[in-house]
Amino acid sequence: MNEPIPESDRVSESDPVPVAWPVLSKVQVRVLGCLMEKANTTPEYYPLTLNALTNACNQKSNRDPLMSLSEADVIDALDGLRHTHRLAALVHTAGSRVEKFKHTITQVIELNPRQAAILCELLLRGPETVGELRTRASRLHSFHDLNEVQSVLDELAAHAGGPLVVRLPREPGRRESRWMHALAGTPEAAPDQEPENASSPTATGESALREEVDQIKAELESLKADFDRFRQQFE
Repeated sequence: MNEPIPESDRVSESDPVPVAWPVLSKVQVRVLGCLMEKANTTPEYYPLTLNALTNACNQKSNRDPLMSLSEADVIDALDGLRHTHRLAALVHTAGSRVEKFKHTITQVIELNPRQAAILCELLLRGPETVGELRTRASRLHSFHDLNEVQSVLDELAAHAGGPLVVRLPREPGRRESRWMHALAGTPEAAPDQEPENASSPTATGESALREEVDQIKAELESLKADFDRFRQQFE
């Protein structure tokens, strides 16, 4: 049985939902994303020890950018997430002297499982298209099609507490806009106008090829993550 969460980490159910989201550092974003991910993908090892959390932050799959954080870096990020933003908590497990950590984002921000999966993926990988999100977030939650992913993004963008995601300006050579989380500040939303070279046949062909390559890369990453989880069962 878990011991009570320290008073400094406890989130009261009567506390109001914030109307403005916290602005997290890059390391805080990575730590929060890893806590959310591991709660879903490896619940048998969750909450996470400091060592496990540091390894999760530095893993080379499903991360962008790649990081090389020390335990001191992770502790500093956890301090901010716990005491300033109330998005993480320290857990003392009976029979163990090792401190463990868990996220508490769903106690602060109202999120359903679909929304949490998309937000987690954006925290771990940064800006992504709807297609990339559907492929990569499938390990966290099953999405039937692109329309469902788009619906979740629309929900997050219109969240009652303020936008949790925004659509970024479309990049030259891309047919689709990418989406970004808003927990590191709110990026500028995309303009409505089409890019100047949108009607160019060459640009359109290059755009389609680029997005097809990105989609294949996303699918390979998803397969690699599935294989890594399968292999861990025998280690």
